[in-house]
Amino acid sequence: MPHEKLPSIIVFDVNETLLDITTLEPLFVRIFGDRRILREWFAQLILYSQTMTLSGIYSPFGELGVGALRMVANIHQINVGNADIAELKKRMSTMPAHPDVAPALTRFRDAGFRLVTLTNSASGASPTPLENAGLSYFFERNFSVDAVGRFKPAPETYGLVAQEFAAKPADLCLVACHLWDTIGAQAAGCHGAFITRSGNAMLPASGVPIPDFIAPELVTLADQIIGRQ
Repeated sequence: MPHEKLPSIIVFDVNETLLDITTLEPLFVRIFGDRRILREWFAQLILYSQTMTLSGIYSPFGELGVGALRMVANIHQINVGNADIAELKKRMSTMPAHPDVAPALTRFRDAGFRLVTLTNSASGASPTPLENAGLSYFFERNFSVDAVGRFKPAPETYGLVAQEFAAKPADLCLVACHLWDTIGAQAAGCHGAFITRSGNAMLPASGVPIPDFIAPELVTLADQIIGRQ
């Protein structure tokens, strides 16, 4: 059932939603000879981050990312060296923004929304990935699940943002290109806004909550949300 109250705080996922992870493809082409292994690696990373949370265990997302790369390499019987790990870390920290991001964030900001990020990645030293991508000035706060020791879509992660703003979950709208993220946000009482970027789609199964907003890219999504004000 749609929310009666419209959100005032827009909470953005970062990796793939704002920053373009396809810029990691050259690493996977070089190591595996197949850019599609990027998706296999990312899926394993998300799977095991959620497994850790369900098991009551926590390890920083970056460490899981390195471990997932080594695991996928073992599956494919390929050796991964320290130079490969260093390149992964460098590429992860310097991913550019998708072209639609800055125009959409400008629309949201000009419409009076408060803008924050919520990422599975641990907080790091400056320059952060958002700073490197030229996006940091758009956001009032940047939240990491590291603060609660649980990964999205655990309800505590979305609750962290609501608590810090002394807001109700219905005041928040989680924007992500991952349906599992919008499902978690909606289950926690937030609005969910889904961007159907390449490699992501709806899950046609009973019981799966339909996001409050759905669009192929972020500018159209911004116009939908602003139009509901």
